[in-house]
Amino acid sequence: MARFGLWAALLLLALPVLAGLAGVIGPAFGYLPALGGDGLSLAPWRALLAWPGLSGAVQLSLVTGVLATALSLALTLLIVAAWQGTRSFTWITRALAPLLSLPHAAAAFGLAFLIAPSGWIARGLSPWATGWERPPDLLIVNDPLGLALVAGLIVKEVPFLLLMTLAALPQTDSLRGQMVARSLGYGRVTGWMKAVAPRVYAQIRLPVYAVLAYSMSVVDVALILGPTRPPTLAVQILDWMTHPDLALRFQAAAGAVLQLALVIGALALWRLAELLIARRGAVWAAAGGRGVAVDLALRPLGAAGALAIGLAVGLGLAGLLVWSFAGLWRFPALLPDVWSLRNWTGQSDNLRRIGFETGVIALGATLIALCLSIAALQAQNTTRTPMIGLIYLPLIVPQIAFLPGLATFALVLGMDGTRMTVMAVHLVFVLPYVYLSLADPWRAWDARAGMAASALGARPARVLWAVRLPMLTRAVLIAAAVGFATSVAQYLPTLLIGAGRVSTVTTEAVALASSGNRRLIGVWAVVQMALPMGVFALCLALPALLFRNRRGMQIA
Repeated sequence: MARFGLWAALLLLALPVLAGLAGVIGPAFGYLPALGGDGLSLAPWRALLAWPGLSGAVQLSLVTGVLATALSLALTLLIVAAWQGTRSFTWITRALAPLLSLPHAAAAFGLAFLIAPSGWIARGLSPWATGWERPPDLLIVNDPLGLALVAGLIVKEVPFLLLMTLAALPQTDSLRGQMVARSLGYGRVTGWMKAVAPRVYAQIRLPVYAVLAYSMSVVDVALILGPTRPPTLAVQILDWMTHPDLALRFQAAAGAVLQLALVIGALALWRLAELLIARRGAVWAAAGGRGVAVDLALRPLGAAGALAIGLAVGLGLAGLLVWSFAGLWRFPALLPDVWSLRNWTGQSDNLRRIGFETGVIALGATLIALCLSIAALQAQNTTRTPMIGLIYLPLIVPQIAFLPGLATFALVLGMDGTRMTVMAVHLVFVLPYVYLSLADPWRAWDARAGMAASALGARPARVLWAVRLPMLTRAVLIAAAVGFATSVAQYLPTLLIGAGRVSTVTTEAVALASSGNRRLIGVWAVVQMALPMGVFALCLALPALLFRNRRGMQIA
């Protein structure tokens, strides 16, 4: 059964991506019989190249994706280099780790409400510091350079890269390497970057590639924070995919292939940059500079970056909550003049119905992903597989590059617009996160407990169910919470595969982004935030309740 689960997981990761890519490449070259495309043609590419906003959209996607990834990686490494091994580092990781449960769209809405011309920052500085009696005419959100989009991506990607880095640190013997560097007179940051960073980066290279691919092709965050004239390429492809004119599907498919080529090109350039930096870094490390004085500037900078992310998310989410209960709220008042429950009562029926739909889909996808991950990890005890490479396939291949193809197949087969189909597509993205969350605790488990059980006559299945899983209860529940949050956050798979007939809190919240109704956006964004956070709280509380009388299990 474990081997069956392993190969089922491998197929689930590879087949949908490959099938989706096949379903995009055909229409990109004019072949889609269902829409009258019976032969190969370059007409979709001519239509794509004739779109006047193409160069701007391509540039936006490339620049914002690379910039967000580079800044997120730099800040993550700076935080770890400057503070690893200190009590402050524990507080930083504890503060940023819960942000993993926050959907990208909710974080983007919170940041938008914070930095907008009528947001809390402007209200807090007005009129005493700015002289503003009414919101200024400044284009901050949806700015043409995509800076707000970059900021929104950094807020979410730093916690993810930090988690991946924390998982990699024990495999690199980082503390001893840092101690040796400091004993030779190196500063904390310089010593860590020279002695530890190369080994750590080798462990987190694939997560960094996943962040780059995601940042270049994200749709929901770009709809909320990104430019609109032109939008990013991924947003424009979605617009063509959902346009009433079905002939635009060919153009959308060509755009999806172009998006995939852009991501592959960016990954190749990133890899080339890695080689160049490694060569220059070796020369820098051999030069012998201790960099003690650099610590005076870099350590506070790392702490300030972590604090800025925490405050941005915290104040943004508080702003969403306040807006959801706001009645009359005039600028520059810091709090509403009138508080009201009308926003919630008016949406109560939809909230119950769509919240239930979201929970069922997320719970189903998470349970299946958890079973497949456990089976795959159990099978890997005795079987060598390329699992760790394939696990990143749905994360590195842009969603917008293969989901239109999957949507076409689902439409042809009559499977679109159903809960089970949406759940199956969510599973493609939930499984990698569940597996990655569970893999390190699974491998770190003390195998002597299993050997003792086997010596007493327990078969492998009994060792798994009676010894290993109970000891890994906390890790399993946290992996389940990560999977649930990942499913709740899925926007594009729900929109395309659900065909407008399956709605979740994320699709509803993002659909309200263009309405400008902050009160309704606040309601739906709060629910979108509360669902995964509630599950995370439950998964953290349950082990404490189960093992309240077992001291050894409480630290498992």
